Amino acid sequence: MLTLIRPAGAVEVPSVEGVVLRPPVVADTVALGRLYFESYPPGVASASEQEAIEDIGLTFEDAYGVLDRRLSRLALAGDRMVGAILVVERAPWPDTPDCAFIIELFTAPSHRHRGIARLLLSGCSAEHVALRVDADNESALSLYRGFGFQDG
Repeated sequence: MLTLIRPAGAVEVPSVEGVVLRPPVVADTVALGRLYFESYPPGVASASEQEAIEDIGLTFEDAYGVLDRRLSRLALAGDRMVGAILVVERAPWPDTPDCAFIIELFTAPSHRHRGIARLLLSGCSAEHVALRVDADNESALSLYRGFGFQDG
C-alpha cells in the first residue's frame, strides 16, 4: 500500500456531460453502500453488500475521521449515483499525513473512463490532500499520478 500526497493547486478539469456533483448526506447511506460494493471486485472493499452499507454508515459516523462535507462529493447521472469521493479532515491512522485524506474514490463500472473520477478529484485541488492506494493498482496509480499525486 502506498500513501500519495498532492499539494494544493488548481487543475483544469472539463465537465462530464450529464454528470452533476453534490455533497453526500446520511440519507445516501444505502445507495452509496450499494455503489461502493458494486465498484470493487467481490471481497475487496466488503464481503457483502450489507457490509458495504454498514461501512458507509460508519463513514457518516466519522469512524474513519471527520467527514469533510466541503470536499466529499457524489456524482449523479440523472437520478443514478455513479461515483463518489469521500474525504476526511484528517485520517485517524498514525502513519498518515496531517492533511485532508481521501478515504474512498470509486466509480460505477458502467461509468468508468468518462472522466468522473477526475471530476470528483478536482474538488480537492485547492487542498493539500493525501490517500492510500494499492501499489499493484496501475489504473488508480496512473489516475492519481496524472493528477499530481506524489509518493508520501
